[in-house]
Amino acid sequence: MIPAPRWSAQELEVARLRAIELFRQERLQEPLEAYLQAFENCQGAFEDLLETTIDLTQLDAKALEVLTDPRLLEVFRYLPGPPVSRDDLETLSEAKLKPAALGRDPEMVRRVIGVVREGLDRRRFAWIGEQREPSPAERDAAVLASAALIATSRTQTMRRNEGAKRQEGFLKEALLALGLTKVPARRIPALAAAPHAGEFCGESRLGKGKADVVVGLWDGRILAIECKVSNSAVNSIKRLNREAAAKAEAWIADFGQVQVVPAALLSGVFDRGALENAQARDLTLFWAHQLESLTQWIESTRSA
Repeated sequence: MIPAPRWSAQELEVARLRAIELFRQERLQEPLEAYLQAFENCQGAFEDLLETTIDLTQLDAKALEVLTDPRLLEVFRYLPGPPVSRDDLETLSEAKLKPAALGRDPEMVRRVIGVVREGLDRRRFAWIGEQREPSPAERDAAVLASAALIATSRTQTMRRNEGAKRQEGFLKEALLALGLTKVPARRIPALAAAPHAGEFCGESRLGKGKADVVVGLWDGRILAIECKVSNSAVNSIKRLNREAAAKAEAWIADFGQVQVVPAALLSGVFDRGALENAQARDLTLFWAHQLESLTQWIESTRSA
């Protein structure tokens, strides 16, 4: 069998620096329209929240109306400082943020409101703690600050999601160009359920974890690929070592080192130490800007 590529420290460094340069170019050329559109939408939603709750003074009376409106619920989560995620809000309030469940349980609604009220940002909403009406300037400042906070979070999430989707799209196009056949995603509890040689599928559950793309190599092994986009060296440690490399170890434990080749397709900013550590943990590394190294290696497995 053709062994999976392993890169020297110098090769990793050259590829890492090129990925960072491409990341910088993309960010500098990125238009502001996405953020500005998100800001405008968030500003409108936050103004509606303040109007519905009479500047947050009637949160209890309007709670069900706010929590069952997806648009208002999203901005409601940004009332605390720092904001609270939907999952955290459900955990902290022991609640299910679903209209039917909330409608049946007034006590659940009160718990949700209580969690947010306890963490309310007293700087943005000073009038609540002082039990008075906000001045027009205070209200406008609160709306602008909140809209900027939410729009920034939305834009960052969109960048991450779109970056990974774009990367995955390029990968699938390259596999099709190589002559592989795309087959439906599926659960793969055992190797017999994996794509056959010359086939690949999108996100599928492989053993105990999910792989973004699973390829049936020509020599009978499977290639499990995770698409990872990182915007900072610190973020890359999580993306590589805590996610991709951990999955690699689990897949090898489940299926055996001879049967599965865990890999990561990378773009963005990555820490050199994290790259070396991930490779030492049997995660094969490829770069989105060097897709030919991945496709050439897949093609090489025909000879086996």
